[in-house]
Amino acid sequence: MDIVIKNIKGIVQVREGIVKPLRGPEMAILPIITDSYLVVKDGLIEAYGPMTDYPPAVSGSPRVIDASDRFVFPSFVDSHTHLVFAATREEEFVMKLKGASYADIASKGGGILNSARRLQTMPEDELYERTLVRVSEIMATGTGAVEIKSGYGLTTADEMKMLRVARRIGQTTPLTVKTTFLGAHAIPRDSSREQYIERVINEMIPAVAAERLADYVDVFCEEGFFTPQDTERIIEAGKAFGMPGRIHANQLHRSGGVQVGVKTNAVSVDHLENIGEEEIELLRNSNVMPTSLPGAAFFLNLPFTPARKLIDSGCPLAIASDYNPGSAPSGNMPLMISLACIKMRLLPEEAINAATINTACTLGLQDSMGSIGVGKVANLFVTKPIPSVAHLPYAFGSGTIEIVILKGKIIDQK
Repeated sequence: MDIVIKNIKGIVQVREGIVKPLRGPEMAILPIITDSYLVVKDGLIEAYGPMTDYPPAVSGSPRVIDASDRFVFPSFVDSHTHLVFAATREEEFVMKLKGASYADIASKGGGILNSARRLQTMPEDELYERTLVRVSEIMATGTGAVEIKSGYGLTTADEMKMLRVARRIGQTTPLTVKTTFLGAHAIPRDSSREQYIERVINEMIPAVAAERLADYVDVFCEEGFFTPQDTERIIEAGKAFGMPGRIHANQLHRSGGVQVGVKTNAVSVDHLENIGEEEIELLRNSNVMPTSLPGAAFFLNLPFTPARKLIDSGCPLAIASDYNPGSAPSGNMPLMISLACIKMRLLPEEAINAATINTACTLGLQDSMGSIGVGKVANLFVTKPIPSVAHLPYAFGSGTIEIVILKGKIIDQK
């Protein structure tokens, strides 16, 4: 059924034509059409305009939604998640509250290897069913497109199992899914570093590429995990099979991940809790998207990405959730926007741009998602009655979304 939304207080993020990543002062500009209507037909945005031109010419009997005192936003694009996993890790959360370090938890079999152990024993169909619960959760909080990484398999068969589940999510739900191969997430206990890197490059990447299971390749470039040299080798190997790079960079230390990202022309470098002037200057003069994951910094009690400094220096910025069982167990993008404003001093307009247009650009979806324009996919949400756009990040955790529309269909949020 087609949809007409009328009496909209404001259509947010209206951008026609070619959409490019926003950087520096551009990020504070958020186009809004007030007192307006919008038409959805055959899953796409067919028209919009001021209420003075209402009613529009619409065939048939569309569903009409009265959005008085409500805003219409494009759905969020979450460009960094680990949505496919076997089980949560709240027991490690309690250990941290009692003072355990990451090393303490790892020594007791926790961390990434804990998730890998659980996933390796889980059948693919069960993994899919468990992931569907999280899919429903993120759709209800306004996400319409998502990147999903592997990385909890650490064997060729299990990495491919994860990626097949992610692809299946994109085929069986209204969510638009891009996939990333993250075999280089940790080193299994039964391998040396060099043995495992050789396996990632010579066995896993070719196998993943042969089944076209991944759009991107990623590496956890961090002390104790993969060095800048390891990262460059793996990213270049992925690129040779048509998978551009995305890099976990500078989360815990100045890992060199930013430098490798710029050198290899990665699509994005993600985390960036520990970067300095040198890295910011490199990013400012590159096409690599700096991506902040405020949920991880919040959950781990780490310094937040210096987003204000990045934007003020002229860089672009993207914001994603990092939804995963160990360090960011939430895919709630409105909450990520609130954290970006409260903890990283972004303006609401900057945070919204970072979670829509700029994340869409990192996934190659900017022509169809992340903004509102004629012919774009009707991935939208309607807020509850709120006084302003700034109320979205202001009312953190309050649940300000009333209706979610993905690919032109209203989503049952139950």
